[in-house]
Amino acid sequence: MNPFENRSVSLSGPATDALPVTPDDAADLPAVAIGLYIETGGVVSVDTVSGGTRTLAMTDFSILPVGVRRVRSTGTTAAGIHALVLA
Repeated sequence: MNPFENRSVSLSGPATDALPVTPDDAADLPAVAIGLYIETGGVVSVDTVSGGTRTLAMTDFSILPVGVRRVRSTGTTAAGIHALVLA
């Protein structure tokens, strides 16, 4: 049984997939993320869906519940980053 089969996707979640992220200063994520999951804490530099560039300190195993268009390599020290997306 698939509980997502007849359910409409929603920005309030849950995400339907988690895609590994390779930080890149020039390329957007393949799909806009409704949030990020960070396995190894550090700093993450992102471009938000509203057009801002933000640099945030994240702890191990944390979730950043912000719409993200791009994860920048410059300034990002966090690792194991996954984009939470609505596929």
